[in-house]
Amino acid sequence: MSRIEPIDPQKASGQAKELLDAVQSELGATPNLIRTLAQAPSVLNGYLALSKALSAGALSNALREQIALAIAGENNCDYCASAHTLIGRSAGVNEDELSANLQGESNDARTQALLTFAKSVVAKRGFVSDRELADARTAGISDGEIVEVVGEVARNILTNYLNHVAQTEIDFPFVSAGEAEAAAAA
Repeated sequence: MSRIEPIDPQKASGQAKELLDAVQSELGATPNLIRTLAQAPSVLNGYLALSKALSAGALSNALREQIALAIAGENNCDYCASAHTLIGRSAGVNEDELSANLQGESNDARTQALLTFAKSVVAKRGFVSDRELADARTAGISDGEIVEVVGEVARNILTNYLNHVAQTEIDFPFVSAGEAEAAAAA
């Protein structure tokens, strides 16, 4: 049971209702995370605006989902591991790659560079070294893409941390982010 009650879209009013209706219209569903964010419509509005802005960036949908999985693994967020595995599959990422991404790994060198950089940003709270920045650039990651990765980290930390605080009920096929920790320790 969630520690912060998700807003029932049928009982919502004002800005929360408008935002929840927009999500329902766009996705055909209103995930529990979105319904929980609706407790603070200004935060939901900001989250949706940032998501929309990042979707217009240089990183593909698949790469954004792969980065989200690496961050979910790093932050041990089962809700986001579950959601982004399903969304990543819809974006065309195969099952083996999705599992690897949750551990911060990829079979593709460029994707690996993006995931490694994203995990470093999370683990070091943004204080990445000159070497880590140089490694990303050497792997062909542009400065614009580096900035977008930081944007993805910020967006996903918001959702990961809210899910931890709220203990959001998972409404996607369950994927354990803890599997990433277990696999990394093995």
